[in-house]
Parts: sequence; C-alpha cells; structure tokens
Amino acid sequence: MAAPQFARSALMFALLTCSVTSYFNGRVRKYCGGMIPQHGHSPQTQPIHQITASQVKFQPGDQIQVTLSGPPFKGFLLEARDAEDLSGPPVGSFTLIDSEVSQLLTCEDVQGLAVSHTTSSKKTEIKVYWNAPSSAPNHIRFLATVVQKYKIYWVRIPSHVISQPNAPPFTTPKATTQPLTTSSSASHLTKPFSASECGRKKFCVRSPLTCDPEKEPACVFLSFTRDDQSVMVEMSGPSEGYISFAFSHDRWMGDDDAYLCIREDQTVYIQPSRLTGRSHPVMDSRGTLENMAWRLADGVMQCSFRRNITLPGVKDRFVLNESYYIFLAEGAAHNGRIFRHSRQPLITYEKYDVTGVSKNVGGSHSLPLLKAHGALMFVAWMTTVSIGVLVARFFRSVWSKAFFLGEAAWFQVHRLLMLATSVLTCIAIVMPFVYRGGWSQRAGYHAYLGCTVMTLAVLQPLLATFRPPLHDPRRQVFNWTHWSVGTAARIIAVAAMFLGMDLPGLKLPGPQKTYVMMGFVVWHIATEVVLEIHAYRLSRKVEILDDDRIQILQSLTVAEAEGHVFKKVVLAVYVCGNVTFLVVFLSAINHV
Repeated sequence: MAAPQFARSALMFALLTCSVTSYFNGRVRKYCGGMIPQHGHSPQTQPIHQITASQVKFQPGDQIQVTLSGPPFKGFLLEARDAEDLSGPPVGSFTLIDSEVSQLLTCEDVQGLAVSHTTSSKKTEIKVYWNAPSSAPNHIRFLATVVQKYKIYWVRIPSHVISQPNAPPFTTPKATTQPLTTSSSASHLTKPFSASECGRKKFCVRSPLTCDPEKEPACVFLSFTRDDQSVMVEMSGPSEGYISFAFSHDRWMGDDDAYLCIREDQTVYIQPSRLTGRSHPVMDSRGTLENMAWRLADGVMQCSFRRNITLPGVKDRFVLNESYYIFLAEGAAHNGRIFRHSRQPLITYEKYDVTGVSKNVGGSHSLPLLKAHGALMFVAWMTTVSIGVLVARFFRSVWSKAFFLGEAAWFQVHRLLMLATSVLTCIAIVMPFVYRGGWSQRAGYHAYLGCTVMTLAVLQPLLATFRPPLHDPRRQVFNWTHWSVGTAARIIAVAAMFLGMDLPGLKLPGPQKTYVMMGFVVWHIATEVVLEIHAYRLSRKVEILDDDRIQILQSLTVAEAEGHVFKKVVLAVYVCGNVTFLVVFLSAINHV
C-alpha cells in the first residue's frame, strides 16, 4: 500500500509543479486581449493597486515611465490602450527597466506590446517605459491585471488618462470598460438526482447505461430537460476534483463548448468554458447560466444549471438545438485549479440533439480505433506468436511429415502463425497514428516499445528468407539470430502491453488487468518449463536403455509415441488457456 500511495503523492506533486510553472512564468501572451487569467474564479471588484505615469501629456516618440505599485503581488499583465476604445488592441511598446522581474510579451505578433512578470516571487512595485508610437491615439489609458494569489486577482485596473497636447478633451465613452466576471449565486441541492425520467422527459447520458445516481454513488450521470426556450442540465459523478461535459462537432477535443463543476474545499463552482485544443480550458463568464445549484456527499459531486438554447451575441457558446457529440470527463483539482483528466473522456457513440426526443444513451472511454489496436495486439502477442514459438521449439518431431509445398507440417504452422503476428502488428500500429493524427508524446514509453516491436516483427520474416540450408555452417548463426530477435520482440511486446493497459485511451480496469497479464506470463513460462522437463526426461529414458540396438530403437519408438501424445495434450490445454486469457482482455476492451 505504501508504494502506490507514494506514487500517487509524487504524481500529484508533479502535477502541481507543472501547473505552477505554466501559470507563474509570466508567459501569458494568449491572454493579451481580454487580460483575464483562466483561474476558474471571479476577480476582485475593488482595486488595491495603482498605475501611475511620469507625465500626463505625451507626443509620439516620447518615452514615459509607468509604475505599477501596491500590496505584494505575484503576477501582473500591463498594457496601454486607446482610452476611447479599451476593447481595442494594445498601443505602443514597452522597454524594460528591470529584466529580472519583468519581461516583454508578443501580442498580435508584435514584440513588446505588453509586460508581465518573470517569476512568482512577491513584488510591490514594477517600473517600465512606454514608447508612444507615431500613430498614437489622442488619449491613452494603461490597464493592468494583478494576481495576488491564484484565487485573488484584479482584472484591467485602469490608470489615469494621458493625452496628446492638442487633443480634444477626453470624455468617457458609454462602454469603455469590459464588465468584470462576477460570481453568480448558487444554491444547495437537497437531494441526489434521479434517472427515473430518463428516456421520457430527460435526455440522459449514463455510465453504466442503466445506473441511477439516486441509488448508485459510482454512477456517472448527465441529463438535459427542455423547458420552452431553455434547458435544465444535471450532472453527477464520483469526484474529489471536478466533473465536466462538453459539446463537440467531432470526437476530438478542440473548439468545444464545455461546462465544469469544480470543487474547492466544501464548495462547488459551476464554470462555462471553451476548449481550444488539448490545453487548459478557457474560462468564460457565468452570466449565461441561471438557477445554479450543487451538492457534495460521500465523494459524489452534483451540480445543475439552466441555460438558454440560443445565446445571441455571446461568442463560443453553441446553440443547444443542434446535434453534437457529448464528452464527459472528471479529474483532479487543487485550490480550484483543474488538472488534466486521468483517463479518456466518455464520448457518446454518435451525435445527439439534447433538446429533441428524450433518450437514454451511453458512450465509451475508448474510440473504436484504439480498441481495435489493443485487440489486435493482444491476439498477436498473446496467441499467435506464443503458439508459434511452442510449435517450433517442441513439435518438430511430432509434425515432421512433409505438408504443403514439401515443407514439414510444424514449419508450415510456425510460419503461418508468425506471418499472422507480423501482419496483425503492422495493422495495429497504424491505428493510434490515425487516431492522433501523428506521434503522441503522452503515450510515453509504450509508443517507443510498440514501434520497436513492429520493427522486430517485420525483421523476423525478412531474416527467415535468408535461412541457410540445414547443414550449412552459417545455419547455427542464423538460428541464434532468429531466436534472439524473436525473444526480444516477445519480451518488449509484453512490456508494451503492461504499459498500454494504463494509458488514458484504453485504461482497462485495475488492478485486475495487471494480475491477468501476470497470469498469462506465468502460464506461458510454466508451459515451456513443463515441455522442457518432458523433453529432458525423454532423452534420459532413451540413454539408459540396454545397448541392444533393436531394443533401443523399439524403446525409442515407444517413448516418442508417448511423448507425442503428452505434447499434444499440453498444447491443447495451453491453447485453451490462451484463448481464455484473450477472451478476458477482449471483453475488458469492449466494455471500456
């Protein structure tokens, strides 16, 4: 128990470290436009920091010192904007005074349009120079987003306006400041959700398909109930971090409309967001959601909200009366900050319109391509290659008669099984590349081992085409090379299968899968040991026979006959065992 706990703690530490690094190194250029940190929390409303400029009048080409100061803070983002159009792009450029605490950012492909922090160390004052461009607007206002802690930050703190000498008087436009995200109140749910109306009044996505969150805490549940021009959403699942769902036009993450329920201490925050790819979701305003409520009980998180079917004028939110794939995911969270889900999201088998006919649907955590990849690899490296090796090693004398094309029967069986292994491996190895659209770094060592196995599987039949005649002096070298390459491929394949079973795309139930795979390895080794012992005892039995040649030959014939029967029985039992192991794994893949 200690080792898994230590591994779990180490993983969490690594995740926390990665997340802190990614948010506190100041490289926040993708937020230059809105200047809103994606922390999953609402910003503070009353600024306690201030921005001052060294002069109130400026001309194009001037260099003005800008100071951001206040109580200790960890991060910041500073920009200059047209005071009459604060939603417009950054204006001018900055020059650093102290590169140890501040850095220039590239916004809209222009270097120096914004300034941010370099580390998460606390600071109370930042000074930089702003360079007025030749095409500067009449009035400039500096804006700053300041982060004191992950959950405590201020967005777009304004400075006083500085103006060009001959500019007309500045008048505040009607909508100069972007409204800040405010926290919408959420009530407490008094009881768990129920699946009794699924397929009648509710459109439900469940895993397992017939589970009921009212009775089964492990039930992953999502329901949609249409009410005129709005939809009531209910989501439930076992999680200590967050649960989420997303609407998608395809089976890939990216450009999706997502909604998260994030646990922080004993509170749940309901947060709309958008997915721009395989990266952290971009959080949006909660203003589009109504009637938000949540509940925490016995490790189960539940949340609900109402959303209008259409949201005119709101970007990145899908209309709900169209068909989409639906994703369901859960993962870890710390202080409201979410981490990548530990397994592949549950994805519906097809697109659905949740405002249409009420249905009860399920999904899969693994796409058909990944399931097929795993199934073919299990067939190749648990069945065909294992039987082929035993036939070549122990059944030469059993099936020595010539068969098709004048070759011995054992050789024909061995060759057929090994070619099948190579073909299945080549087909299977292509599938993850088709699914990912290229190489995936998240596959870890499994991908490298898999490619090594494929290389060896292709190399084996190529080497076999250069097999020297039986009595050729080079035959011994060939035999050892052939055996070494094949043995290496089998060992690496088993290691790749152990690693692959834990990957998010095909995460088989654990720890049973590990025990079953270990059982298969022991089963195969035990079979080889039994056949080796039998072969040794048979050879010893012949050696101790009387020197009479006739007696030796007669005894040898009887011994061989008995040995052949024993080997056939062992092989039959072995094949039955292998098929059993294979069925267990294929069944597990089918139910992922």
